[in-house]
Amino acid sequence: MHPIGCASACPRTPQRSNGSTGPCPIAEPVALLALALDAAVGWPERLYSRIGHPVGGFARVIGACEARWNRPDRSERFRHLAGIATVALVVGIAVAVAALAQWVAQYTLGAWSWVAVAMLAAPALAQRSLDDHVRPVAAALENGELAAARSAVGRIVGRDTATLDDTGVARAGIESLAESFCDGIAAPLFWLLVLGLPGIWAYKAINTADSLIGHREPRWRAFGWASARIDDLANLAPARIGGVILCIAGGGGWRTMFADARKHASPNAGWTEAAMAGALRVGLAGPVAYDGVVVAKPWIGGRFADPRPRDLSRALRVYRRACLLLWLIAGAVAWAL
Repeated sequence: MHPIGCASACPRTPQRSNGSTGPCPIAEPVALLALALDAAVGWPERLYSRIGHPVGGFARVIGACEARWNRPDRSERFRHLAGIATVALVVGIAVAVAALAQWVAQYTLGAWSWVAVAMLAAPALAQRSLDDHVRPVAAALENGELAAARSAVGRIVGRDTATLDDTGVARAGIESLAESFCDGIAAPLFWLLVLGLPGIWAYKAINTADSLIGHREPRWRAFGWASARIDDLANLAPARIGGVILCIAGGGGWRTMFADARKHASPNAGWTEAAMAGALRVGLAGPVAYDGVVVAKPWIGGRFADPRPRDLSRALRVYRRACLLLWLIAGAVAWAL
């Protein structure tokens, strides 16, 4: 198996003029093509309705393990170890399947295997999906259709949305867009560049486990501990890189990012959220209701005014520029290698 960005499918190692051999000088832009494919077609609804999405397979494995091992009659120590085993199992499956697929592509397609690898990596990215989900919220807000905006934002956030005003809807949409920029795009791309196809799908397995069981409620605390901690580690570098990219794309926000990133309950999500708050000069987070219970979260960008309906459209423009910057990074990595 060869790392992404190297001439992994080069049929032979070229000979230099002095008779020595070295790596193939052509670097395949796997990550760049994967980003382009995701932006162009995403994961089509027709395909999703027929076979679902690959992360659905991870969810089924995690769900089966949780039903069998996370029962109330089990000891806390058992559930803690079972949670570790669950994460190891789902990541192992992801790595094994991705490594096998990459090997088959290299064996059967030779010099063109990188195209197949890019196609297999693209579903792990979420540029188009995130844009498709946030854009209707922004359009409804700007058209003054608050009920439609509440309904649309309710599909992408976990908080109560039935009583949100236009400011609350805009805030929820901006926060989701900023946080998802990391775990939906920047982090998968990072692990694709670092560890190839197995890396990007291992990350998606970890992130799926965290979203399903990595919670602090009593039911999940022991069983989901491992998934939450591993997800924190997997996002450590990508979150900070993502924050920097959002500041560049937004033309500012550095002060807010460095001052407020650690106010978030997550050690990573605050970086992209604070960067977006600073770039837009709006206040995010603050009190949020979940299942009728208000959680008093610290303000991020609290020195700024509340977001207005048009600020979600501004956030989308920053997000799209940030995605283009990731394209440039992916292309530069391929060129450099």
